[in-house]
Parts: sequence; structure tokens; C-alpha cells
Amino acid sequence: MRARHGWRGPLRVLRWAGPEAGPADPGALDTDPELLLRVLCHEFRTPVSALTSLTRALADDRLALTGDDRRAVTALAHEQAIHLQGLLRDAAAGTGALAPTADPAAPLAQILRGAASLVPPGRRLIDVTRRAGGCPVPRRRTRQVVTNLVENALRHGPAAGRIGIHAGLGPRGLSIVVTDEGRIDPSLVEALSRPGPGAGASGLGLWIVRRLLAADGGRLRLHRLRPRGVALEVVLPVPGAGRPSPRGHRLAR
Repeated sequence: MRARHGWRGPLRVLRWAGPEAGPADPGALDTDPELLLRVLCHEFRTPVSALTSLTRALADDRLALTGDDRRAVTALAHEQAIHLQGLLRDAAAGTGALAPTADPAAPLAQILRGAASLVPPGRRLIDVTRRAGGCPVPRRRTRQVVTNLVENALRHGPAAGRIGIHAGLGPRGLSIVVTDEGRIDPSLVEALSRPGPGAGASGLGLWIVRRLLAADGGRLRLHRLRPRGVALEVVLPVPGAGRPSPRGHRLAR
């Protein structure tokens, strides 16, 4: 993962495509008994799929993996296993996958490394400043948030399009932006504005993101990229940071 000291290099302008994502209904899980099961199945999908891919890579003799490669893959598999274990523990305790429980901090760079592994190398664009990468964030909730946004970009962006993961510290706080080369459609705007998830899996991941961010005072914002593309930005509060602004900001390619 490439880290830099600040936002430099070629710039792409983010155009705020508000309104800002509204709050997720905190009582939805209490009024819809099937929703908890849907959330758990949705959140189990990513770590199980990642573990399958990572262990397959380790077992494939056709891949010329170096010792460093194997250590990196093993570390990612370990992170996914810990994440899955936490989800199972919460499910067994009856607290669900979205309970605002104690969440140990981890450097953002560690979280983004695991999320980036979901994107094929040829389609991956990572740009994280050193200050942002070293910023401590709630480990499990931030992992769930970024993973859901990356999966959303993979699912709805062009099949061969590039997926970007960017992070920087600014006056509004810690900004984490996931981009794809698709277009903003009405269903995305609707999913970000309704208090509850839609039927089935429609908009469920984004609703989960909004529920998780609420526990940490975070925000989710939609931007339109020029000349084409979609960006979903997470803004997490950082001690000493200024108040959020409704304006967009420039994002390094």
C-alpha cells in the first residue's frame, strides 16, 4: 500500500452529489425479526469468501509465491478469521453484527490492506497519506464499513473498472473514500436516504454502513467524479479536527 505525507500529484475533483446520507433507523432490528438474520448472512459473506480465495492461493502450486507473498496472504487470512470470529461471537451472544460494543483500535492502514485484497490487483488504486494510515480507528466497525463499500463498488461498477481506496486527514476529520467508474443512479440515492433497508439485499450493505458509522459519530457522503465515476466518502471525527463542511474536496488519483 502506497502511503504519502500529504495530498499531492494529479488531482480529481469530487462533486458533492448530496443530500448527505440520512440516519439509519436504530430500531429496525427490533421491529423486523428477519432483518438480523439478513444482516448476519450479509456480513458473513465477505470473510468466508475472502478466506476461500486466500487459502486457495496458498494451496495453488502454480502460483510462484515468495516467502513475503505467503506471509502477506497468511496475515490477511488471519485478519479475516478474526473478523469472522467476532461476528460469530456477537451472534451467539444475541447482540448481532451491528451492536455498538467495545471495539479495540487499529491503524487505518491495517484495515485498508484487508479491504484492498478484495479487489483484483490490476483494478486496484490505493492512495493513503501517512498520517491517515497511522490514524487509530475502531477495528471491527471500520473494517465492516470499508469492506461493504468496496463490495458495493465491485458489484455496481463496470466489470473491468478500477476501484479506488483513498484516505487523508483534513479539517473535517479522517476521510476514507471508495470510488468506482460507474454512474450515480436513483436507486443509490434512495438507498442512502431511506431509514431502513429495502427488501432482500437491495441497499442492505449501505444501511449497515450507516448503522455502524452512527456508533462512532461518522458520516457517509455521496460524490460524483469527473468526468465519470462514483465516490462514497466516510468522514470519521478526529480529536482536534474542524467541523465538517458541505463542500467536496480534491482527491489524488
